[in-house]
Amino acid sequence: MGIVTSLLVLSFLIFFHELGHFLAARYFGVKVEVFSIGFGKKIFSKIIGDTEYRLSAIPLGGYVQMKGQDDSDPTKFSNDPDSYNRKKPWQRIIILIAGPFANFFLAFLLYIVIANIGVTRLAPVIGEVSQNSPAQQIGLKKGDKILEINGQKINSWDDLSKLIKQSNGKLILTIQRDKTIQAYLVKPDTKEVKNIFGEIKKRRIIGISPSGETVIINYNPIEAIHFAYSETIRATTLILKSLQKLVEGVIPAKDLGGVVSIVQVTAKASEVGIVALLGLTALISVNLGVLNLLPIPALDGGHIMFNLYEIVRKKPPSQEVLYKLTVMGWVFLLSLMAFTIFNDIYRIAGGHG
Repeated sequence: MGIVTSLLVLSFLIFFHELGHFLAARYFGVKVEVFSIGFGKKIFSKIIGDTEYRLSAIPLGGYVQMKGQDDSDPTKFSNDPDSYNRKKPWQRIIILIAGPFANFFLAFLLYIVIANIGVTRLAPVIGEVSQNSPAQQIGLKKGDKILEINGQKINSWDDLSKLIKQSNGKLILTIQRDKTIQAYLVKPDTKEVKNIFGEIKKRRIIGISPSGETVIINYNPIEAIHFAYSETIRATTLILKSLQKLVEGVIPAKDLGGVVSIVQVTAKASEVGIVALLGLTALISVNLGVLNLLPIPALDGGHIMFNLYEIVRKKPPSQEVLYKLTVMGWVFLLSLMAFTIFNDIYRIAGGHG
């Protein structure tokens, strides 16, 4: 059941991405010849208006084939007024951006749904106090609940960590212990800790860890929009930083995962619950949007670069250059896909251990 859910999630994300291209193309009067979910052999197709809608055998991709535009033949051209080629470069760029934008917008909507269901976070309750830490020195104890830091209300452990990390100087902690409320003045230590990428970074800490208790945070409509926006930006930033760390070599290539990893993680999230599944779906959607904007020929970002070139130079790239760059792009993407699938299979077989 988990694998079926994973495939449905991937197909849904691809559908939304291609829907963005489709709607933008139709808005500018471009004829869409094929709207396909999946690649390979057609399982089902139906022609509605001028468009053939397909469901294809391999549900790990999809595409919108516009008149005068075909990734499998980058030299394809049409002079008809309803073709992609006849549109101005800025119009083509909007058509290209519309796919990734649809993924970001979908993530935003999913985060709004999560906010309305209720977000589960670690409660700001102390589980352990480190020896000789600032927290121990001022008398904090296991079970203390942190209500405020410097007058700012604390709803979750994330709030607490963020405020300590971004603070300067001493902190005033408002603590609930049993039925009493007390205030403490603490000066955080600065220590070297590992971040999510395994890098050593200096960070302000007071020497406490969470108890493991959770709290459900509910948002009103305005707060839900702010939450969704913040989470979409956070997910985008995380993915961009991950790409940066990958290029810098901080993240080893052996840690790259592909389709198999996505299916596995999505299947596990579906078993945990609907909120976990929606959160992961939103993250994958953002990931799809970011990756498609990379300036790699054969991706949306590559085509955007070609159109920007045309705007600057007042002429499109030569057909020969366009063809060679697109082929190179496909070779790179297929090689990367093969490499990540190998990583996934090797990891499942017990490698990278």
